[in-house]
Amino acid sequence: MIAMIQRVTNALVTVEGKCVGEIKNGLLVLLGVEKGDTDKQSQRLAEKVLAYRIFSDVNGKMNLNVQQVGGDLLVISQFTLAAETKKGNRPGFSNGAEPKEAERLYHLFSEQCRQLGCHVENGIFAADMQVTSTNDGPTTFWLQI
Repeated sequence: MIAMIQRVTNALVTVEGKCVGEIKNGLLVLLGVEKGDTDKQSQRLAEKVLAYRIFSDVNGKMNLNVQQVGGDLLVISQFTLAAETKKGNRPGFSNGAEPKEAERLYHLFSEQCRQLGCHVENGIFAADMQVTSTNDGPTTFWLQI
């Protein structure tokens, strides 16, 4: 399971011109689900995303997590994160989980983040989404469990 997280000052996702999720300060989480990913991995990734210290403290050091700064999450399904890119000029997607399982784990991850006390907004799984964000820093990290 892969999460590309971006520290943002705002982020929103639209589908067919309608906003379906929006946050101010927090993390934009692009979530990729691979074959063989489990509920336990989802829980570990949720815990890691929420605990990851990438927000500045009073001394300007990355020392605070999203909850410590009162931030929210915007979680977007992103199957392309599971792409095979080492060979050729066209990505392969055989590492990605089957759509039903990927959707289940995507929703589970979001719910696990909520259960850990974070406000979570979502895109719509498998929809053609437009994501707009202001990356703060820019600060982007790739987390894989």
